[in-house]
Amino acid sequence: MRVIQLLPTISMGDAVSNDALAIAKVLRDMGYQTGIYAENIDNRLPAGTAKPVSKMPRLQTEDVVLYHMSTGSALNEMIPKLRCKKGMIYHNITPSYFFQPYNAKLTQLLKDGLTGVLNLVGAFDFCLADSEFNKQALLEMGYTCPIAVRPVLIPFSDYAKKPTQEIIDRYDNDGYVNFIFVGRIAPNKKQEDVIRAFSCYQRFCNPKSRLILVGSWSGAESYYRRLCRYTAALQAENVLFTGHIPFPDILAYYHVADLFLCMSEHEGFCVPLVEAMYFGVPILAYRACAVPDTLGDSGILLDKKDPVEAAMVADRILTDTSLRRELVARQRRRQQDFSYGAVRALLESQLREFLK
Repeated sequence: MRVIQLLPTISMGDAVSNDALAIAKVLRDMGYQTGIYAENIDNRLPAGTAKPVSKMPRLQTEDVVLYHMSTGSALNEMIPKLRCKKGMIYHNITPSYFFQPYNAKLTQLLKDGLTGVLNLVGAFDFCLADSEFNKQALLEMGYTCPIAVRPVLIPFSDYAKKPTQEIIDRYDNDGYVNFIFVGRIAPNKKQEDVIRAFSCYQRFCNPKSRLILVGSWSGAESYYRRLCRYTAALQAENVLFTGHIPFPDILAYYHVADLFLCMSEHEGFCVPLVEAMYFGVPILAYRACAVPDTLGDSGILLDKKDPVEAAMVADRILTDTSLRRELVARQRRRQQDFSYGAVRALLESQLREFLK
C-alpha cells in the first residue's frame, strides 16, 4: 500500500506544509511507501521534498490519498476521479469576504476552495480535522464519513534551536513591554484590532511599550499599507512589522515577548498559540473559530472587540505576577496536549484505523 499526500501548495514555513512534512515522517516510520505531491512547490525547500502532481504515480485501488484541503485548486476536481481510498485533512477555508477589498485573485481562490469542499461531500472515505471547530464545519456541510480530530503535528524540537541573538540583544531587557502577534499579515487575522488594543495600552497604561507583528504581507500588500496608515493615525509608537523573516528570528521574537495578543476572526487551529505556550508567553485572545479549541482552559479569552477592555486586561496580566504565573502554568499544561509524542500517537492510531 502506498499513502500519497496531495496538496495545492507546499511552501517554506507554512503551517499546512509543515503538517504535511511531519505526517510524511510518521508514515515512513510506520513502514508505508509515501510521497508528497503538489501543484506549486516552493523552490526554497530542499530538493526532493515534494514532486509535481504530474509526476504522481498511477494509483491502484489499494493505495490511499491524503488530501490537504485549505484553498481552491484544480485538485478539487481531480479527487473524485481517483479510484483508490481517499482521506481529507481539513485545515478549513478562510472566508473570501475578508480578502475582497484587498486581493481579487485570492478572494476567488478562497471562494473556489469553499465550493470545492461542498462539491466533495461524499468523495472521501474518512476525514481528519485539525480542530473540533473544523470537524463541526464539515458536519454542517453534510459530510457523513468518519471524521476524527487530530491537532496539527508540531515538532517542538525545532523551537529549541538557537534564536537570533542580535534581536534578543536589541529588544530584551530594555525596559519596554513587548506585545507580539505571529501570523501572516492578512485581513482575517485582524492586525488592526491588535494595533488598536495596543494603542490603548500604550496611551493609558504604559507608554514604554512595543508591538511586534511577525509575518509576511505577501499577497496582502494593500492591507499592510492600510495597517501602516492606521498605526500612524492612532499615533501608536514602536509598532514593528517584521515582514518575512528567517525561523531563528521568529524564535528570538518569542524570547523577548511579554504578551501574545491575538484578535484573529478566523483560525482553523492557530499554531502560534501553541508556540506561545511553549515559550511561556501569556496569551490574550479574542474568542473566535478554533481559538477556544486550541487554548482549552489556558490563556484569557475576550468575548468582544473592545480595545480599552483588551488593554486593561493586558495590563492586569503584565502587572499581576501571580496571575501571570498561573496563566503560564496553565498554558504549559495545555501545551503538553500538543506534544509531538501525544499527537503522533493519536495520528498513528487514527491512520491504522482508517488505512486498514
